[in-house]
Order: sequence, then structure tokens, then C-alpha cells
Amino acid sequence: MNWKTFLALLARDAHVARRNFVPLLLQTFLQPMMFVFIFGRVMVSSGYMPPAYKSLLLPGIMAISMEFTGVWAVAMPLIAEFVFTHEIEDRLLASIKISWLAIEKVVFGTLQSLIAGLVVIPAAWLLLRPGVELNMRSPLSFVSVTLLVALFSACGGLALGCSVSQTQIGLMFSMVLTPMIFFGCAYYPWSALRNFPILQIAVLVNPLVYASEGLRGTLVPQFPHLSMLAVFVGLIFFNTLLLGVGLRQFHRKAVS
Repeated sequence: MNWKTFLALLARDAHVARRNFVPLLLQTFLQPMMFVFIFGRVMVSSGYMPPAYKSLLLPGIMAISMEFTGVWAVAMPLIAEFVFTHEIEDRLLASIKISWLAIEKVVFGTLQSLIAGLVVIPAAWLLLRPGVELNMRSPLSFVSVTLLVALFSACGGLALGCSVSQTQIGLMFSMVLTPMIFFGCAYYPWSALRNFPILQIAVLVNPLVYASEGLRGTLVPQFPHLSMLAVFVGLIFFNTLLLGVGLRQFHRKAVS
């Protein structure tokens, strides 16, 4: 593998991201921060939600921000490059294997997702204070889960970006990402679905459940959450699945 070419592609994507910093910032943080303000600030201050809900909400908002950022950072450029700008044709001429072009996209999306997730913690904490009680008992578990969540979002972006046409972008958000968020245990713990046993089992096919529950288990373990073993197994499984699907779809579109 030509590492110089790989790093050059990463540097180019980073340069484009810096040029689009403000739109990227708004796309990443506007919706999650609005949810934080409404549910964590307005609803708690009005007495409709208990004060402890602030701490419960923060990991879920972090998971959503990471998911949106990773998917957007990988899927949207891929759709544009394959359909509109055809920039992918120039990349295919680079001295690097086709699969590594896709992996470069995943690495860059993972880095963006990591930054988005880590920035959410102080931003949401400032917005929700006082009352947020983070209790990180195992920094290593937090780092591991955060890396797996960032990788999941980027792999999901690769799979979606290579499977969805430009006419189906709206459908992707309404039929895929929106249900993932509402049934991804971001605003409530998985145990809250115990009164709906069928739904509680069905949502386990949603990878965002493992992202939200994993971050909840490492940041605010005082709240109910899935076992960390289930979280790691779920995230590794979905990362492998989405990466495999994404690489296959990328190769199919690149050589067609």
C-alpha cells in the first residue's frame, strides 16, 4: 500500500473540511444542541423531567452527534463524487488499491465523528449545568466505546453512500436515520422499553442502541444500561457488517 498517497488523500479531505467548517459545524451540532436545550434545560426547569435526566441525556446526544457526523462526512461526499463531480474517477487513478480509497473515507469520517463526539461533552455540559453528573469509572472502556461508535458511523456512511442514489437522499434520512435515532435508546435507556417486550427485542437490530448504551455505561454508569460485553459484541458485529457491505458496494460502483 502506498502510504504517501493514502495520507495525501486524507490531507485533501481535511482541507475541504476546513473550507466548509461553518456549514459542517451547523450540520453537526445544531439539531443535537436543540434537543439538549429543549429536553435537558426547558423540560427539566419546568418540572416535567427530573434533574437527573440531564445526565441520562448527554451520552445519547453524543451518540447522535457522532452518528450524524460520520454518516454525513462519508455518505454525502461519496454521492457527490460518484454522481455530480465525478471526482472519484481521479481518485481511482491514484497509485492505491480501490478498497483503500474506501478505507480512507472511513478513516476520515471516523476522525470527524470522534471530534464531534468529544466536543459535545463540554458543550452540552455547559448548556445543562448545573446538575450533570459524569462518572467515568473506566477511561479505557470509554475510549474503546468511543472509537467503535465513531467507526460504526463512518462504516454506516460508506454503506449508505454507496447504496443510495441522489434521488433517495431524503428517503435515507426519513426511513433510515430518523427511526434509528428514535429507537436507538438515545433519549431513554434500553431498560425503559421493558413494558414493550417485542419492541425491546426488535430495537437490538439497531446499532445506535449499542452506541447510546455503551456511552451511557461509560459516562453515567449509575443509570441502567446494557452490559458492556453486549455493547462491545454489538458494535464490533455491526462495524464488521457495515464495512464489508460498504467495501463491496464501493468496489461495485467504482468498476461499473
